[in-house]
Amino acid sequence: MHVLIAPDCFTGTLTAGQAAAALAEGWLRAAPHDSVELVPLSDGGPGFVDVLATDLDGETHAVVVSDPIGRPTPAAVFLADGVAYIECAQAAGLHLLAPEERDPTRTTTFGVGELVGAALDLGARRIVVGLGGSGTNDAGAGLLAALGVGSRERLAGGGLALGDATAADIAGLDEVRARFHSIDLVIASDVDSPLLGLKGASAVFARQKGASDEQAQALEGALGHFASVVARVRPPAKDLLTGTAIRPEREPGAGAAGGLGYALHLLGARRVSGIEAVLEAVGFAGHVARADLVVTGEGSLDFQSLHGKVVVGVAEAAARAGIPVVAVPGRSELGRRDAMAAGLAGVYPVVERPDQLEAALASPAETLAARAARVARTWSPTTS
Repeated sequence: MHVLIAPDCFTGTLTAGQAAAALAEGWLRAAPHDSVELVPLSDGGPGFVDVLATDLDGETHAVVVSDPIGRPTPAAVFLADGVAYIECAQAAGLHLLAPEERDPTRTTTFGVGELVGAALDLGARRIVVGLGGSGTNDAGAGLLAALGVGSRERLAGGGLALGDATAADIAGLDEVRARFHSIDLVIASDVDSPLLGLKGASAVFARQKGASDEQAQALEGALGHFASVVARVRPPAKDLLTGTAIRPEREPGAGAAGGLGYALHLLGARRVSGIEAVLEAVGFAGHVARADLVVTGEGSLDFQSLHGKVVVGVAEAAARAGIPVVAVPGRSELGRRDAMAAGLAGVYPVVERPDQLEAALASPAETLAARAARVARTWSPTTS
């Protein structure tokens, strides 16, 4: 049997590549006569660039950019056939901050703008920005500043400072937009939420990044003010068919990565599903066509996983080829009915009881491999 192993990262414990290696090692313990193929994946969040660099022919360009509070941090632009892939988490990731530093009222996406600028300097014709895992909530104002809109002092002070933004602070926006006129700018994200409102960046994600309820409300107001200033300076275009205004703050994905998607929409970006972009880039359909079974996984399989995450993206792609998919996540909150509706033939979490959590965190690769071995005994005909 040929087994395709295609997991996401297990956030905080294993990269996608490490997770794939652990799953493969465990599977072959129990089913040594099977063949395994490893295709680590990402939905645009942490690991996006590494996953693509592993599977595509291209060159990785090392750069140093600013982290969410202005410190220098290493990052990379991966360039393949004129397409530059960058990952916002490398510059604005929550993992770059110590717990006491997590404050989305003041963290900035300035470093992501530096990454985009590096991609422009490398001559990229298309720039794909993976959004996910950010510790910011600044509507991408920092990114705009890094590219030449306004000043760093005014726009890279965090989301809360945007409540005082004026028209003068976004001087240069049209000039920066002109730099992207011939560039295909792409947002790759698992989030299609708008910038504002009950499903927007501040309401849904700010607390995960360290904000209190009061700070989340203040950020909502600050980002709303910033969007209104931008709309006054640069009135939204109108849809040619309906005549309605195209509001960038309402575009799908505008709320991704704390509103970073909004700033990219201002520059003319289009949004695609992160997992679909990765599956297409790595030629996933060809990998599936050779498989008898697909094994996927992620750190936590929950209801958010049903919307644009790796596991469901893999299940949908495999379903088109009629290949069964099983998931081996760190933990699972999905019932059997939800899992089946998502296209999963089985879900086998590493942690099934609370008392197993400590061991899983202490040795994540080994516990994942051990679980994969048990799954192989169920699914591989060579072990029966």
